[in-house]
Amino acid sequence: MKIQILNASKIVLITFLFSAIIMQAMKKIAIHIGAVDIPRKDEGNRHIHKKVMPKLGAVGIFLGFLFGYMLFGEQSIKMNSILIGSFIIILTGIIDDIKPIKAYQKLIGHIIAASVIVFYGGILLNNITAFGFSFDFGIMTYPITLLFIIACTNIINLIDGLDGLSGGICSIFYLTIAIIGFYQGRYGSLVMILTLIMLGSTLGFLIHNFYPAKIFAGDCATFMGFIIAVITLLEFKGPALISFFVPVTILGIPILDTLFAIIRRLLKKQPPFQADKEHLHHQLLGMNFSQRTTVLIIYAINLLFATASIFYTIKDPIIGQIIYIIIFIIVLWFVFHTSIISDNNPKITKKIINKLKPEKLTKKNRKR
Repeated sequence: MKIQILNASKIVLITFLFSAIIMQAMKKIAIHIGAVDIPRKDEGNRHIHKKVMPKLGAVGIFLGFLFGYMLFGEQSIKMNSILIGSFIIILTGIIDDIKPIKAYQKLIGHIIAASVIVFYGGILLNNITAFGFSFDFGIMTYPITLLFIIACTNIINLIDGLDGLSGGICSIFYLTIAIIGFYQGRYGSLVMILTLIMLGSTLGFLIHNFYPAKIFAGDCATFMGFIIAVITLLEFKGPALISFFVPVTILGIPILDTLFAIIRRLLKKQPPFQADKEHLHHQLLGMNFSQRTTVLIIYAINLLFATASIFYTIKDPIIGQIIYIIIFIIVLWFVFHTSIISDNNPKITKKIINKLKPEKLTKKNRKR
């Protein structure tokens, strides 16, 4: 076990150092080719950063991933499909980062990449087992797997709204899967090698992306979501895995934030994927938390999901279920006390914002 931990630490450390070092070059390349994020006021002031920022941070993660594969990976049809699919995702992201393309054009790239995984790699979601219940998808296996990969590919990109947010959430996911894999004795498997390589590569990016960020992931952040989808599917196919439910719940924050965004926009009769400033991180910023504190709060909630998954899988399912219930209560409180779904019940947020308004403070001081 100690030898395995040392070997795993070596994989993470080497890919971390490579990724951290190559980010310096990615910043210069991004500026040189015009892959930069310029703050704009024509999108509802959604951009929180105030200066031009180089993108392509996720390209650096991808290069770290390739470097790690060359050192520690083994060739197989599954791995070939992952490499080909990843390249398509990254290429699509780079094109969009240099000159934005239409949503349907990006979707085409994502569908092609997902199809390589499904039809060439044979990585499929045949059924789901959760809490003792099993659901077999039968003939719907292929479309459901494609939909799952495409959804994961975009879900991380959608939540990437603050410095260090997407990189931190992904790192927590990889670390949790690695811990579960070690306890289940699956070190050396394809899913574990991928997980450790991605953990190191993403952490190397995170030290450049945490507040105040020096580089953004850009639209290539879809690569992180794509690999998470692949790892989840491979993890599910592992012989010792209890359920597909466990790795999915580690992504509780981005999944819930995306779900709330779709519901919120439908209630407002807006396109479900129209951008707005009502995401989870916007709600926390509205409560007067700083960017750094907001990200750390989201990390903490995500760690709760991860802890519940670890307990549910390898320690004590009852404790895991209790933590899930606690998270559910927290989510309900947040839904009814903020405008993350509806403007009708943002009680706490409005009270806090009103108390912090300079006009009200001035009136109080005058009365005194």
